Amino acid sequence: MRRVTLFLFFLFIILQPFFVEAGMDVPMQVQADTIITKGKIDTSNNQENKVIDEVIESKKIKKDKAEYLSKVTKYGFKDLFKNYSYNSSMPYASQVNPYAETYMQDYLNAHKDYLLKLRKTGKPYFNFIDGILTQYGLPKELKYLAVIESDLKSTALSPKGARGPWQFMPYTARGYGLVVNQNEDDRTDYFKSTNAAAKYLLSLYKDLKDWLLVIAAYNGGEGRVHSAIKKSGSHNFWKLQYDLPEESRNHVKNFIATHYIMETGNTDGNVANSNFNYSDLSANDISAITAQLTDAEKKDVDSIKVSGRYIAQVIAKNISMSIADFNHYNPGFNNVLSTGNEYKLQLPSEKMDEFKARKIQILNESVDQLLQSVKTDSKAGEPSKM
Repeated sequence: MRRVTLFLFFLFIILQPFFVEAGMDVPMQVQADTIITKGKIDTSNNQENKVIDEVIESKKIKKDKAEYLSKVTKYGFKDLFKNYSYNSSMPYASQVNPYAETYMQDYLNAHKDYLLKLRKTGKPYFNFIDGILTQYGLPKELKYLAVIESDLKSTALSPKGARGPWQFMPYTARGYGLVVNQNEDDRTDYFKSTNAAAKYLLSLYKDLKDWLLVIAAYNGGEGRVHSAIKKSGSHNFWKLQYDLPEESRNHVKNFIATHYIMETGNTDGNVANSNFNYSDLSANDISAITAQLTDAEKKDVDSIKVSGRYIAQVIAKNISMSIADFNHYNPGFNNVLSTGNEYKLQLPSEKMDEFKARKIQILNESVDQLLQSVKTDSKAGEPSKM
C-alpha cells in the first residue's frame, strides 16, 4: 500500500506541469505555483513576455492573464511615479518624479483652457478606454495618450496619414487587425481602434519595459528610442531624453502634462502647488519630496535646513535663478514650509553662497510679500458698498 502511495505521489509531481498547462483543477499547493495565485509575481522577461504574446494573439482575453499583466506592467511607470501608479489621495509632488514639476509648464500655458474643458467632456471616452485597457492588464494612465494623439476625436487625421483617436498609420493598423481600405477604415472605430492600440502598447512594452519610452516610441518609432538608449547608456527617460528627437521628447512631456491636469484640475504646471493639503503629509511623505539631480549637479550642490516664511520666488529672484531651476533643486518648497516643517534647501554652491549672504534680506522680503497678499485678500473679501 505504501509503495502504491509513493508511486502515485511521484506520478502526480511529474504530470503536474501538464495539468497546469491544460488549465485543469489542481490542489491549492499546486495552484500556488501558477502565475495567477502565487504570492510573488514572476516579473522575469520570459514569463512576462509569454503572457503578453498570449494576450496580443488572443481573441478573448482570460481574466487571469489580464490580472497578471496589471501587476507587472505598472512597474513601467517606475521613472514617473514613486509607487508605480498615481494615487489621487496623495499629494502629487510626493509621488511624481520631481523632473516633471517644471517639465510641462509651456504645454500647460498653451493648452490649459482646452484641457480643462476636455477634462469634463471627455469623461465618457475615458471611462470607455479604461474598460478596454483593464481587459488587457494595462495602466489606466495610458488613456491620456489618446488626448495628445487626437484630442479623443475619432475623425482626427494627421498630415502624414495617421487617423482615428489613436492616430494609427495604415500599415501599423493592419498589423493589429484593423481593416483599412477605400471602403472601410477601422481606425475611426473607437472600440476596434482602442483594442488595437492596447495590443500595440503591449507590444512596445514587451520590448522597452518602460511606459515613458513606450510613449516616445509610439510617436517616433522603436528604432529612435533604441538609438537614444545606446547613445546615453541608460534606459531612464530623464537621462536619455535629449538623445531623442524633439517631437518624441515633447510627446512624453505632453502626456505627463495631460495626466497632471486631468487628475488634479490644476493648470499652473508646478506640481508642488497642486490642490492638496500638505499639512497631512507624514514625515516619510515629506522626505520623499526631494530633487532628482544629475551626477554633475550633485557634485556642485550645497544644502542647508531652513524654516519660516521664505518664498521660493523671492529666493530665486535674489540669487538670479529662474523659478524653474529653483523648483528643480527644491520641489514642494513653498508647500512644505507652509506646514511649519523644515526644508532641506539645495542650491548650486555659488547660489548657496548668495543665499547665505542675503538670508535676512530674503526672509524680510518674503514676509513683506506675505503680509501684502493678506491685505489684498482681506480687501477682496469686504462686502461692496451700495
